[in-house]
Amino acid sequence: MMGRLYEKVKFVEGENFVTIEETRDLTNEEMQSLALKFVRDPKYDGVKNRTILVSSTFKEETTQYIKGLGFKHHDDVYFVRCGLDEIGMVNEEARTFECTSLRQEEEVVFKETWRRSMEGSLNAPQSLNMDEQMKTVKKELGPGYVDTCLTAYENGIPIGVIMPHIEPGTKEEGRIFYFGLVPEERGKNKATALYKEGLNVLKNRFHASYSVGATSVHNKPMLKVFENCGCTMTEKVRVYKYSK
Repeated sequence: MMGRLYEKVKFVEGENFVTIEETRDLTNEEMQSLALKFVRDPKYDGVKNRTILVSSTFKEETTQYIKGLGFKHHDDVYFVRCGLDEIGMVNEEARTFECTSLRQEEEVVFKETWRRSMEGSLNAPQSLNMDEQMKTVKKELGPGYVDTCLTAYENGIPIGVIMPHIEPGTKEEGRIFYFGLVPEERGKNKATALYKEGLNVLKNRFHASYSVGATSVHNKPMLKVFENCGCTMTEKVRVYKYSK
């Protein structure tokens, strides 16, 4: 039965972390069994960060059971979906930036810009350091990561990063692994245009038909970007991290 439970959800595995997603179709009993299996599975004994996303539709008794296993509430996150059929009409607005991939520039430039883009983020703090984050991208996306890691430049100055890719295991589901502006460029009405640039890349370079995004319920600026880009909210989930 446990094997079948694992098949019903999605595992995202990276450098020193495992996250279980797409639990919404489980029953409350299955959700509890899954969390118990996740804690006891010897396969994950050496994994530093174990996270499970729990749909807000589950009963309170289920979330209390998960907490009783040693999981702590970390954040609440909204998921959104954006169709890309009409995204081409924003090309002119999006072309205010030049986006350069790791095929054209040094990884150190991208990593430093990414690090600065995470400073003061309204999302919950990351459990991984920058080197671990980079290893996760390489592991999850494979060799194609060089086309996903984009540094955004304005007038020759790096102002942020955007990381569009096709979700592994799918053919048309676009995702943006990370998106952000360096601190001094925030609040200048640039976020929507840069995110639309990422959606354009998903459509025209990666041939995605739609995009799935997520952000903390506390990240009001990012939620506004989703709204400006025509994204539709699909789900609210609670993020639980296991702590021994």
